[in-house]
Amino acid sequence: MLNPADLGIQIPAVLVPAAHVDPAKWAVIACDQYTSDPEYWAEVRRRIGNSPSTLDLILPEVYLEDPEVESKIQRINERMRAFLAEKILVPLAPGLILLDRRTAYVPSRKGLLLAVDLEKYDYKKGTKSLIRPTEETIADRLPPRIKIREGGILEVPHIMLLLDDPERTVIEPLFRYAPDLPRLYDFDLMMNGGHLTGYHVTDPELLNQTFKALARLTDPEVTAAKYGAGEAPLLFAVGDGNHSLATAKAIWEKLKQQTANPDTLHNHPARYCLVEVVNLYDEGLIFHPIHRLLFNVDPDHFFRELQSHLRCRIITTEHHEAPSDPNAQYFHFFTATATGTVIFDHSGSVLTVGTLQPFLDAYLDRHPESRIDYIHGAETVTTLGRQPGNLGLILPPLNKHDLFKTVIRDGALPRKTFSMGEADEKRFYFEARIIKRD
Repeated sequence: MLNPADLGIQIPAVLVPAAHVDPAKWAVIACDQYTSDPEYWAEVRRRIGNSPSTLDLILPEVYLEDPEVESKIQRINERMRAFLAEKILVPLAPGLILLDRRTAYVPSRKGLLLAVDLEKYDYKKGTKSLIRPTEETIADRLPPRIKIREGGILEVPHIMLLLDDPERTVIEPLFRYAPDLPRLYDFDLMMNGGHLTGYHVTDPELLNQTFKALARLTDPEVTAAKYGAGEAPLLFAVGDGNHSLATAKAIWEKLKQQTANPDTLHNHPARYCLVEVVNLYDEGLIFHPIHRLLFNVDPDHFFRELQSHLRCRIITTEHHEAPSDPNAQYFHFFTATATGTVIFDHSGSVLTVGTLQPFLDAYLDRHPESRIDYIHGAETVTTLGRQPGNLGLILPPLNKHDLFKTVIRDGALPRKTFSMGEADEKRFYFEARIIKRD
C-alpha cells in the first residue's frame, strides 16, 4: 500500500457513539455558527435534554464572553472522560469514513473523514506547505480555542478541507462501493441540518486506490499544468475551521518545544487532526461571497479616499450589472443617497476582495469612529447600507474553481472572503478521536 504519511495523512482510529445513543441528539452544528443567536443554542439544548450529545464536548462561541466560560470548559473536559469511561463513545477499527450529507439546499455533498499530519500544515504568511489556509489566520482568535483543546482528551471535528480534483478521482469513486460498505450511521440532523450517512472504509485495496489518487494530485506535472511550473503542490486547502486547525497546530508545536526528545512524539495523537475532505468540484459545495457593511462612515469621503489609493471608476446607477469584461474586478454599493458600482482599473489580487480588503483595513485604522461587519446576505447589506451613516458593499460571486490558483499565487485570502454554503449546511459534530496519551 502507498504510504499515506507521505501525503500528510493518517488512517485514524475513530470513536462513534454507541448504538443506544440517539444520533439526532448526539450531532450538533459547528461551534462557530449562530454566534449572535443564543436562542438557537438554547433550542438545541432543549431538544437534547439529558441525552448524551456533542454539545457537551464543545463550547459554542456564542458563550465565549460568558462570565462562567472557565467552568464551562472544565465541564467539557470532564464530560470527555466520562463519555469514554461510560462507553458512550466506542472505537472503530482504523479506517476512513465516507460521508454523504443532504441539506435543505443540495441533495448530496460527498466527503471523506481522515486525519491530517500537522507537520504538513502551516498557516504562516507565504507558506508553501502541503496543507494551507485559504483565509488569513487571526492570532487573537486562537487563545480560547487553545484553552479548550489543551485540557481536553478528545477532539470532535468541524474542519473541512478542500481538494482540487476536477476529474473526481478521489472521493467519488468510493461511492460505487457504498452499498457493500458497513453503514455506520444514517439519520436526520436537527435544526434543518438535513441528513447524514457514513460508511466505514477499511478495505486495503480501496484505501490504496484512494491514496494513489491523492498522490497523483501532488505530481509535479499535474501541479504545473494547473498552477504553473515550479509551484509547490497544494493537496488540501482549509475551507471551514481554519482557526480550529491552527489551534491544533499551535498546541502541537508547543508540545514539541516542551518535550526533551521530540523523536518520542513521532506517532503522538496530538500530531494529527481529524477533518472532512470535500472536492472543490462537488456539486453540493456552493460558495457564497461575504459582503461588507460599514457603519458611521461618510460615503463621499470614503470614495474620495478609495480613488486616491486605488485606480477605480465609480458609476452611479439604479440598476446593478456586472461589467461586460468578465475579468473586471468590481463591487456594488448602497448608501442613503446613492447606489452604484465601483470598477477597479488595476487589481492588486486575483479576487476583488483581495484588492479591496487592504484598503478597508487601512481606512478603518485611519477612522476609528467607523466599524465594519461581515454579512452573508446581499438583501441585508442592501437594506442596512441605505440607512444614514452606513455604506453597504456587495461583492461579486466567487468562482470556487479559482480558489487553489488564488491561494498559490496570492497566499491566504483576506478574512471573511467566502462561505461554503448556508449556516445550517456547516459540518455537524459526530465522530471523535483521542488526542492525548494515557
